[in-house]
Amino acid sequence: MRRSMTNFFTGLREGWALARPYFSSEERFFAIGLLAAIIALNLLMVGFNVVLTYWNRDFFDAIQAYDVKSVIRLIYLYHRAPGASFPMPGFIEIVGVYILIAVYAFYLNQMLQIRWRQWLTGHFVENWLADRAYYHISLSQGASSVVDNPDQRIADDLNAYTSSTLSLGLDFISNVVTLFSFVFVLYAISGSVKLFGITIPGYMLYVAILYSVVGTFLTHLIGRKLVPLTFNQQRVEANFRYGLIRVRDNPEAVALYRGETDEQITLRERFQAVRDNFWAIMRRTKALNFFTIGFSQVANIFPLLVALPRYFAHQIALGGLSQIPMVFGQVQGAFSWFVTSYQSLVGWRATVSRLYGFQEAVAAARLASANGPRLGQPGAALTFNKLTLSLPDGRRLLDNASLSLPPGQPVVLTGASGIGKSTLFRAIAGIWPFGQGEITPPTGTVLFLPQRPYFPLGSLKRSVVYPGQEQDFSDDTVRAALEAVELGGLTSRLKATDNWVQILSGGEQQRLALARALLIKPDWLFLDEATSALDAPLAARLQAVLTTSLPNTTMVSITHRDMAGSAQRHLSLAGGTLAPVGTTVA
Repeated sequence: MRRSMTNFFTGLREGWALARPYFSSEERFFAIGLLAAIIALNLLMVGFNVVLTYWNRDFFDAIQAYDVKSVIRLIYLYHRAPGASFPMPGFIEIVGVYILIAVYAFYLNQMLQIRWRQWLTGHFVENWLADRAYYHISLSQGASSVVDNPDQRIADDLNAYTSSTLSLGLDFISNVVTLFSFVFVLYAISGSVKLFGITIPGYMLYVAILYSVVGTFLTHLIGRKLVPLTFNQQRVEANFRYGLIRVRDNPEAVALYRGETDEQITLRERFQAVRDNFWAIMRRTKALNFFTIGFSQVANIFPLLVALPRYFAHQIALGGLSQIPMVFGQVQGAFSWFVTSYQSLVGWRATVSRLYGFQEAVAAARLASANGPRLGQPGAALTFNKLTLSLPDGRRLLDNASLSLPPGQPVVLTGASGIGKSTLFRAIAGIWPFGQGEITPPTGTVLFLPQRPYFPLGSLKRSVVYPGQEQDFSDDTVRAALEAVELGGLTSRLKATDNWVQILSGGEQQRLALARALLIKPDWLFLDEATSALDAPLAARLQAVLTTSLPNTTMVSITHRDMAGSAQRHLSLAGGTLAPVGTTVA
């Protein structure tokens, strides 16, 4: 029990840590003002509930007295009840104003929710992308799944967090105010009862407290195991969805391998995890529902049964008897908020845990970006000084290499597959966190073209100019670049938006990436087998295009072909050693 409560308070601390940045951000005045307005409207609704209990008492007293005029007046008119010190509105007036308040309370709640979610989404995405945290998190997932499915945490968990935090928070505040609004009313209308010769005034209040405390304790005892189950359900649901996305994004590869059976097995296994965990949730929820539903149903009749002896003793009228269950229900409901909101609290706790864990992992990944080889101040040449590169499991790919590559002379890097050539490129780009030594990057614009190009969402033109912006390049310039890499057939589709990864062949994708180089005209161009999907004659023609169109670009190539078209410096990576092989002439 103590451990569970510690976990609950930890959840509150983590939830506040997630909420605090927004309410201290540049939107703080609007956010706090909007929240205050929502709270005020919710408190007004509590006040109207108090008024309604007195209206209910007067209404049933009028019915008991067969007073038709009072019944009509209570329904329609603003009036002063006999013996009342203040005017009372009629039922239509009460309900009319209550509806107006309730509608705007909900509307403002949604307004705050979407603004809060928008800010949090921008905040999380910015931190996830900053310092290439997304990349370092992907590297760590192979060794230990610190963060699963970042996309779900940003898209789904943030939505659930903002909505449930506002819902539960406002509900809690309303229940606290309800408690203090009705507790004195319940004490006053309860009268007294003798128990073992002792007169207990306001006894219904103590009954409500005892009933709620017992219910809260038993609810937590039964339902506490739902927290880890709900956390795990979110994880396995995301894993199953990711498996579906993999098939959607790679239909050609699955079809060519005839891998439908294997994919079906994988999806079935992942859904089995969803099913098994959901069954565990169902069993635990069934036990919890047996208690909470029974608890709520008994609460409807329990105060009436306790108050009936006073009614039969003619100590209260029918209106007073009808008022007691209403007031008791408000007090008991406020005390039992933990019982009625338990399953919502469980979902909120799991969501907070996933978001807080993601935030911590992103912060750690951003710190990790400072690890690995140091990047010195840019210089004229690309220089390695005692450079050592390793894999995440500690295996070394490059050991204590020192080398200088001056601008102007093309370089070809060769080595066995998996020896670490692409990892060396990642280190030059400053994104590889495993290693030591220093890299002096070259001055000027640097562009890396991997073997498998990346295509952003959007139009064909956006894909061609990536990572530049569409407005920075005229359509004619982009068409000329496509013509130069022999993709003239695409020039009429610059504005078209489609899934270009599936539409274009591997060779077409690589040629489109080379068109990016022609547009950007970098000072240094790193090609990681960027023409491996092209036939030799086409690769030779594109080599001539690059050499002619980019005379001031120094090209460093991982390739089995001569991509420079002029005297090259040939480097070989083998056995952890980076060494020159000699000079090759095209």
